[in-house]
Amino acid sequence: MSLKRTPLYAAHQRLGAKFVEFGGWEMPIQYTSIIEEHNAVRSSVGIFDVSHMGELEITGPHALDLVQKLITNDASAMKEYQVLYSPMCYESGGTVDDLLVYKLPDRFLLVVNAANTDKDFAWVQQNAYNFRVTVKNVSAEYGQIAIQGPKAEALLQAFTESSLKDLRYYWATHTRVLGSEVLLSRTGYTGEDGFEIYAGPGVIERLWDELVRAGARPVGLGARDTLRFEAGMPLYGHELDEQTTPVEAGLGWTVKEKNADYNGKAVLLAQKRQGTKKKLIGLKMLEPGVPRQGYKIFADGREVGAVTSGMFAPSVNAFLAMGFVVSDTPPTAALEIEIRGQRKRAQMTKLPFYRGSVKR
Repeated sequence: MSLKRTPLYAAHQRLGAKFVEFGGWEMPIQYTSIIEEHNAVRSSVGIFDVSHMGELEITGPHALDLVQKLITNDASAMKEYQVLYSPMCYESGGTVDDLLVYKLPDRFLLVVNAANTDKDFAWVQQNAYNFRVTVKNVSAEYGQIAIQGPKAEALLQAFTESSLKDLRYYWATHTRVLGSEVLLSRTGYTGEDGFEIYAGPGVIERLWDELVRAGARPVGLGARDTLRFEAGMPLYGHELDEQTTPVEAGLGWTVKEKNADYNGKAVLLAQKRQGTKKKLIGLKMLEPGVPRQGYKIFADGREVGAVTSGMFAPSVNAFLAMGFVVSDTPPTAALEIEIRGQRKRAQMTKLPFYRGSVKR
């Protein structure tokens, strides 16, 4: 089966990108080095191709009702152009996906993880049968780029008609960038201030080239992962999956006591009240070793869980991990991670590992 390519594939080739398969897509993992690209976002401004993300559109008189059934967070008070982060769950409480909900004047736009787009679309359609709505997978109509870093606002403002300082965190607007109509939002997945531009594929190609020319550093999936990891943000297939609930993953704040009867509501609210059997923690290595996904975690000699994400974190100069452990694991326990048959000492540490320049 051939891999899909974004509208920016040729641009990545021109920039000398190294490619990997990711969620069925051929994507750039790095252009120069992951650490250089990571540091550019932390200190200045980076640009990411996120055109592989999926976009699902819900319109019709019951659009809000369907959104409320699908997500654990509460969309009822959203204003036009507001953006909301939320998990989407099964009746079991396990996670279908985590996504962004955009409330636009005439529709809701759900932005979902690339590898989950077809699964999510089928799930939304399955849940829509009792609602007067139209559900469309409009992913092919959009390209998307993200501009992230403390200098993102200054760089992008030169090309944008709207005043970016007036665009609040987790809000969006329709505006013009380089004369083209786009949907522009201020969210981000790096822990830094930043923006997303949604537009047709041809527009995205032109904007990418101009923004790179203006000084935005191209950043691949490698640094995207180290950046989100330091910021303590979950990655589907690691911290979230069909067997893991948002409450277990430390996202209880997205699970609301709203009137809508959403999927998984009874299970999730019970977990919020009564607690969970496992919990997500941060870990810092005290001995040399890279703690990778699936590696076993021990507390006082007892196996208590496994790593979900682990790597070198350039901004804090340490090998760190996130992982699930049984909920009664004390913060003071003597922790070890089994790396290639050897147990290496670690300690529990607070999430996120790093706080950046996000303007809340």
